Amino acid sequence: MSSTGRIRIGISGWRYANWRGVFYPPGLAQRRELEFASRIFSAIEINGTFYSLQRPESFRRWAAETPEDFVFALKGGRYITHMRKLLGVETAVANFFASGVLALGDKLGPILWQLPPQMRYDPARLEAFFTLLPRSTRAAAHLAKRCDDRLLAPGRACFECAKDRPVRHVVEVRHESFATPEFVDLLREQDVGLVVADTVEWPLLLDATSDLVYIRLHGSEQLYHSGYESAAIDLWARRVVRFASGATVPQEDGRAAYAGVTAADGRARDVFVFFDNDAKVRAPFDAQALAARVEALQADEAVLST
Repeated sequence: MSSTGRIRIGISGWRYANWRGVFYPPGLAQRRELEFASRIFSAIEINGTFYSLQRPESFRRWAAETPEDFVFALKGGRYITHMRKLLGVETAVANFFASGVLALGDKLGPILWQLPPQMRYDPARLEAFFTLLPRSTRAAAHLAKRCDDRLLAPGRACFECAKDRPVRHVVEVRHESFATPEFVDLLREQDVGLVVADTVEWPLLLDATSDLVYIRLHGSEQLYHSGYESAAIDLWARRVVRFASGATVPQEDGRAAYAGVTAADGRARDVFVFFDNDAKVRAPFDAQALAARVEALQADEAVLST
């Protein structure tokens, strides 16, 4: 079997009241929900970091409650992406990294920057923002020290960097103006991943722009509600396996498209997949179904290559 990147499949967030007694066993204490979910999935996306700055104690607790090989993806703050729209955000980005992100240690995964639907492609604005982003934990710790004074209160910030590790960034776009080769070229120049986002409301672009492919499955028929049936699970499993091996990913439906170069480059990539169709408790079950299908496809490929 050809070399492939690491595939991690999980859920976007884990604390949902309607999951209790359905995905989470009846009687499971709320404080143990992360512990339970992290034994089923290899990665989870943290949503709370999008809405407000968290605290180091929270990140340390999350890291302690999860297995050794587990990884968190973090959503960058909406103050940066939606309120400031990436302009004048140097201190805000420093605050984000000072808030405790580095306390995750080896469990710190990709950082997701989700752009608002009304935000159009602006290459100068994007390039300035991408240049600001730290690409290692040591650089993140250095940037964090430029935070607001309010984060310098005892226990409010974390500047720890036990060892230097890469920090990878991805961007999710929600406006059709981003469906252009120039945007894809900019991401590749900046080594930023393009989020493959599945929903009827935003463009579904399949371009791989870094060593990481980050997929968010929001529900292709109704945002946050639609589940993924067998045919859709099979489609996404094929895409995930091909992304991981650097093969060309067929569009296979009328919505998916390439904004830039479509040729396969044979470059193995890590793939993160998060289900965000949580409204009807489909996300955790769809994630498990996709993980099982990907594992079966990889096993078949291994058999064929021997």
